Amino acid sequence: MSIHFADKALGGFQRSLELRAKRVELLSQNIANADTPNFKARDLDFKAAMASAQTQFVKTTHAGHIASAPAGSGNGVILTTPLNPSADGNTVEIGVEQAKFGQAAADYQATLRFLESRVSGIRKALKGE
Repeated sequence: MSIHFADKALGGFQRSLELRAKRVELLSQNIANADTPNFKARDLDFKAAMASAQTQFVKTTHAGHIASAPAGSGNGVILTTPLNPSADGNTVEIGVEQAKFGQAAADYQATLRFLESRVSGIRKALKGE
């Protein structure tokens, strides 16, 4: 029962935070491997990953209804295409990756602040404030 309460109270933002953290992790790996030959830069297609996460919770009541994607299909991780390919096969463009990382970190912080305010509101409601 507590899981359903959390899903309703937080409105999927906990999954959003998990996906944003995964994107920050992928981008930091790209930056760390900027000089590794044949390393392929990866990113997270946030929209696709959120859509996949949302379809995991959809349940049909009849076999003729629209089927949802199977759980775990499509994690949203994609290989990025470099604007200027390097001779050693590495697809990391450090300036692009740093810009993406900065935006992803800001998105993560914004989602975290929103969740914190949501939890604070729930806490206040439970205390009767």
